[in-house]
Amino acid sequence: MSARTRSRPALSRDTHRRTAGILSLTLVAAALLSGCAGAVALDPADDATNPSCADVIVRLPDTVADLAKRETDAQATGAWGNPASVLLRCGVQPYGPTTLPCDNVNGIDWIRDDTDAPMYRFTTFGRTPAVEVVLDSDAVSSSSTLVDLANAISSIPQTQQCLSLDDGTGTSTGTPVPIPAD
Repeated sequence: MSARTRSRPALSRDTHRRTAGILSLTLVAAALLSGCAGAVALDPADDATNPSCADVIVRLPDTVADLAKRETDAQATGAWGNPASVLLRCGVQPYGPTTLPCDNVNGIDWIRDDTDAPMYRFTTFGRTPAVEVVLDSDAVSSSSTLVDLANAISSIPQTQQCLSLDDGTGTSTGTPVPIPAD
């Protein structure tokens, strides 16, 4: 008999079932593992290589607003929750004077942008490089998130602080303006 006409021995039904079962289990395991093991895709900020960002990143907590920290795929970034409900990027462009509100949380001044609510963007004010935090307010509280990040953010020295114009001039504009930090 030539090599072309040789027949393989027939596999038993039990062997087919066992092979199909193993293949099914392998595919299910791969799907489950890929769903929880993937890194959160983020774009690094323009100044992500600033050494001050490295200081922030090594101080990031393992949990923020009771959400577990996730792996990210970009330098000077952080993410928490599954799905990611809190995203952090260090090295973003610092704000100058703005009409957006400024909130002080645990000694950190944050410019609050609610343009895309319920997604809120908070950017540090008076710190270079600036740090940006984007959070889903349907999933987490902004106050607990910013409190949990304060220790890491405070590693960047504050050089200016928010002051609304009505604090300094008696007018009622509510516009944050920079003043030198003490």
